Amino acid sequence: MAMTVKQRIYLYDTTLRDGQQTPGIDFSVEDKLAVAKMLDEFGLDYVEGGYPGANPTDTAFFTGKRTKRAKFSAFGMTKRAGVSVSNDPGLAVLLQAEADTVCFVAKSWDYHVRVALGCSNEENLEAIAASVEAARDAGREALVDCEHFFDGFKANPDYALACARTAFEAGARWVVLCDTNGGTQPSEVRTIVEQVIACGIPGENLGIHAHDDTGQAVANSLAAVEAGVRQIQGTLNGIGERCGNADLITIIPTLMLKPAFADRFETGISAEALAGVSRLSRGFDELLNRAPEAQAPYVGASAFATKAGIHASALAKEPQTYEHVPPESVGNRRRVMVSDQGGRANFVTELKRRGIEIPKDGHKLDALIAVVKEREAEGYAYEGADASFELLARRMLHTVPDFFRVTSFRCMVERRFDANGVLKTISEAVVKVTIDGEEKMSVAEGRGPVNALDVALRKDLGKFQTEIGDLELADYKVRILNGGTEAVTRVLIESRDSTGARWSTVGVSDNIIDASFQALMDSIVYKLMKNREMAGLVAAE
Repeated sequence: MAMTVKQRIYLYDTTLRDGQQTPGIDFSVEDKLAVAKMLDEFGLDYVEGGYPGANPTDTAFFTGKRTKRAKFSAFGMTKRAGVSVSNDPGLAVLLQAEADTVCFVAKSWDYHVRVALGCSNEENLEAIAASVEAARDAGREALVDCEHFFDGFKANPDYALACARTAFEAGARWVVLCDTNGGTQPSEVRTIVEQVIACGIPGENLGIHAHDDTGQAVANSLAAVEAGVRQIQGTLNGIGERCGNADLITIIPTLMLKPAFADRFETGISAEALAGVSRLSRGFDELLNRAPEAQAPYVGASAFATKAGIHASALAKEPQTYEHVPPESVGNRRRVMVSDQGGRANFVTELKRRGIEIPKDGHKLDALIAVVKEREAEGYAYEGADASFELLARRMLHTVPDFFRVTSFRCMVERRFDANGVLKTISEAVVKVTIDGEEKMSVAEGRGPVNALDVALRKDLGKFQTEIGDLELADYKVRILNGGTEAVTRVLIESRDSTGARWSTVGVSDNIIDASFQALMDSIVYKLMKNREMAGLVAAE
């Protein structure tokens, strides 16, 4: 029997552009760098970075190539009607951006051409062709997002097809059919895509860009693949304007694990990378400082959770009775509410990934699992605090050097008039640490109590002081886990150093200062431990 040659599906992420349209989300350049790295390392084919020239952040982001493996894409409009390619400033910015690919958004609904662009149908077609040709002449791969394509096709199929065909004939690598208003049904998507292909645009040059206004963006994307498209655009965790975009975190496991797709198609994502998709999803949510969706397909905390009863009994005998895919295939874990044994294999995998030796004494591993579960119930989130998890694991399974010990700390906030009669709020912290039996006390003021604590803690660590000179706090996030003035608070801190390394730590307490201090302590200890690990000195300590 001849082996079936699988067709390639290309994955295009638009989190940093279309996802940024989400209410309440505003990426900084640092945020964009972090997300681009996450996407690139995961194995996406394209990472769309934003709209250079539209705002200072996106313009700054395109001053360098931000991916190593993935094609880095710049997004923008086709040239304006009545203006030549050489005289269109918006097009010039796009072509000057340091990107591999340019994705043009083009109107494909004659209603929008008339109302939004205020030009003729023919002028719009000329703008599409000229823009694609300009991108190709500049050495860029060209994509055209045919905005409102499905609505436009239903209103005027001949013109919508003319827009798509113009982009293809001008040399666009991908002609992307967009369900911009998110109201098209999967059966309609399938039928319309088939008609587009029948009109002469090959499926290997077609993409789908679906919005989720009817909750069917994932279904519409998969229906388009079944009909012949070979590129899917989407975002991490489905973020996007209004109801969001197609969720790549759901689409990718479906493509790779469901026989209906996996037997026919392949992606650029490895099985090893897929096993990290839960960590990618949760890590992205932590970067956004929002709680992960517990019931998210594949990656949610409840995706493989079962309460006591017949389901739990069946799972104990054979997991496939109530699991549509193995949880470890997507980096998740089984949660049977009446059992404390769920997730052991997941812990072993995570420890091996971090290079932590698995103890022969299984009781130590069981104790670690129990402590992590207990702490998660208290509010800790180790998916977004890799350094704190590693410190906890090493302390319980092996050892962590006892670099220093904080004997006490105090923080004071005072509002007073300064010498010039200006009312100011002053934060002051006092930290006492013991190093090799010697107690040191540091006092510092800061821009707020947490900053004061950070400065005081790192002011004098004796023989370790030079090692933390390049340590910086890159981000600080606070989440209130329950309501009221006595709420439990989770603090996540992201740190970095001059080597480019970044790590995250967590603290939880009903006192925000205490939670912050926990995270600060973990950050410093992790830095010192990693220094010794690199120098081969951990055992000696």
